[in-house]
Amino acid sequence: MATKKKIVIKKKNRGKFTKSAKKAGKSVQGHAQEVLNDPKASATQKKRANFARNAAKWKKGGKKKK
Repeated sequence: MATKKKIVIKKKNRGKFTKSAKKAGKSVQGHAQEVLNDPKASATQKKRANFARNAAKWKKGGKKKK
């Protein structure tokens, strides 16, 4: 069974998309939708928005304790 690699976000980039969402007065997911539909949005913002959208689908937490 293959082990999954842990996703690591560089410390300097953590929270940048959340900050831009708060600045826009939107939730993270609302801002992500807006960025992905905006043809003028930068490639970096689109990558961050897509990451935020995908990360929302991940299961939170680790293994359950018995």
